[in-house]
Amino acid sequence: MSDHEAGQVRRFWEGLGLPGLVDVHTHFMPERVLRKVWSYFDALGALTGGIEWPITYRQEEGERTALLREFGVRAFTAMLYPHKAGMAQWLNGWAVDFARRTPDCLHTCTLFPEPGVEAYVREAVEAGARVFKAHVQVGAYDPADELLDGAWGLLAEAGVPVVIHCGSGPAPGKHTGPEPIARVLARHPRLRLIVAHLGMPEYEDFMDLAERYGEVRLDTTMAFTDFSERLAPFPRRALPRLAALGDRVLLGSDFPNIPYPYLHQLRALERLGLGDDWLRGVCHDNAARLFGLPVG
Repeated sequence: MSDHEAGQVRRFWEGLGLPGLVDVHTHFMPERVLRKVWSYFDALGALTGGIEWPITYRQEEGERTALLREFGVRAFTAMLYPHKAGMAQWLNGWAVDFARRTPDCLHTCTLFPEPGVEAYVREAVEAGARVFKAHVQVGAYDPADELLDGAWGLLAEAGVPVVIHCGSGPAPGKHTGPEPIARVLARHPRLRLIVAHLGMPEYEDFMDLAERYGEVRLDTTMAFTDFSERLAPFPRRALPRLAALGDRVLLGSDFPNIPYPYLHQLRALERLGLGDDWLRGVCHDNAARLFGLPVG
């Protein structure tokens, strides 16, 4: 990354009169786990949809946090997730230490449908977790699994948001799509779900859920970028609905695992033409309110 890129990102949010950005979908995890994720992208596996996906920000952890600060990202997340049982609690232990040494990271934890999940989710919440990550596609589990019912109820009661990859992009999984999430929300209508990637490619189905449940939000991760528009274009007929949901759309980027510069996500949102008020909410204010950060 050049100083020029950081300057462009800063000029973007300064031009909107914002104090910076809040990015609810950035990835930090144990280095050996992240390296395996990168190797998977490099190998053109199912997670990439079989397409080339070069990692733009393949730096060490300290360099990556420094980059986000140079961009003016005031708060970000450590989206980490297990692909099998017995892994989530270990990741949560790492996340405690990362949050401790990274005060601008919203303390992020994760979960998996397994015996004891409610207990370790409760432990994480009591330890200060501010957001959870669930990855239905990678974990290959049904989010409506009864093993998760107590954990969802606990998170709903605590008001802790969950960023959940449940759409079928870039490749469908056994339990991706809106139907399993609809079953979760029918049981836990106050659960603060943030649907990653706007639910790509089932955008309109997940907007249906956001319109039905007042605590459902959408993050913009990779949506509207040139990369994603080639694979799963957002239906332009749905833009008025997205505008109307403006107070529940949050900036997400997938940093560092993106095949283009960080600025491109911001420009992709800008070119939708939904106005500066919408952009201000998406890029900062909506997430700031959700997480109790200063607004303005």
